[in-house]
Amino acid sequence: MIRRCRDEYPVRLMCRCLKVSPSGYYAWEERPASISAQDNERLLVRIRQIHDDSQGAIGVPRMHEDLTFEGERASRNRIARLMARNGIFGWPRRKKRRMGRVASRPTLVRNHLERDFSAAEPETKWVTDITQISTQEGKLYLCVVLDLYSKEVIGWSMHHRQDRQMAIRAAEMAHWHRRGSTPVILHSDRGCQFTSDAYQRYLAHNLLISSMSAVGHCGDNAACEGFFGMLKRERVHRATYATLDAAKADLFDYIERFHNPRMRRRVAIQDQRLLAVPQPSVKTG
Repeated sequence: MIRRCRDEYPVRLMCRCLKVSPSGYYAWEERPASISAQDNERLLVRIRQIHDDSQGAIGVPRMHEDLTFEGERASRNRIARLMARNGIFGWPRRKKRRMGRVASRPTLVRNHLERDFSAAEPETKWVTDITQISTQEGKLYLCVVLDLYSKEVIGWSMHHRQDRQMAIRAAEMAHWHRRGSTPVILHSDRGCQFTSDAYQRYLAHNLLISSMSAVGHCGDNAACEGFFGMLKRERVHRATYATLDAAKADLFDYIERFHNPRMRRRVAIQDQRLLAVPQPSVKTG
């Protein structure tokens, strides 16, 4: 505080009021920063970069997650202190109660995931869902398909009507990105778009195994719900869309220019770490 106010008040006067010796203050000012302070400054630079890349949306939990994934050994409390001390805050999530009608699951379709959202390889488990975005022109619906291995949005579609064709277009886009030919589980809730005959026929003809949540269990599709929560907290709830086209452009920007590149970097870092792990030697003889 003395350093900050030294241009407005005499140093000795402030030292006397704060019961600090002038010699102690000058010694402190000339003393080089400690190793801990230097490390905090370095960490703060990266925190600001990540926060700016997210357009000010990322808070302490996701900041800690990103830094830990990059190899930083900083506790969540330390990151919270640095962010609060420097006026860096995320965007809070809105709490909203959702209710909808329950559709019957098609014959022979079951829940293949059973809330296991981990995937050891790409193109083994996908999840899909639909969410609603409000604009001044009306409602816009977004359907996405996520690969549970990379958490990347590999298929998406937007339309002002929530119909089965929108769900099929998102699945088609994900199918076009496929590199392999083995069957893939595609999990959804029991919305009428996903239980429709046209959607189920498309999955059956393209080696996509339909999987559906149980009745009234939103946690069965928590991975997709989590993505929608981040999308709305970090982008949608901070904007007012005058038109449907403005909303489409902003959603495209979030998916293709922010979320997907971020997930690809994570996968690249994870692959580098796996390659760096020494393989156990095999004894012969």
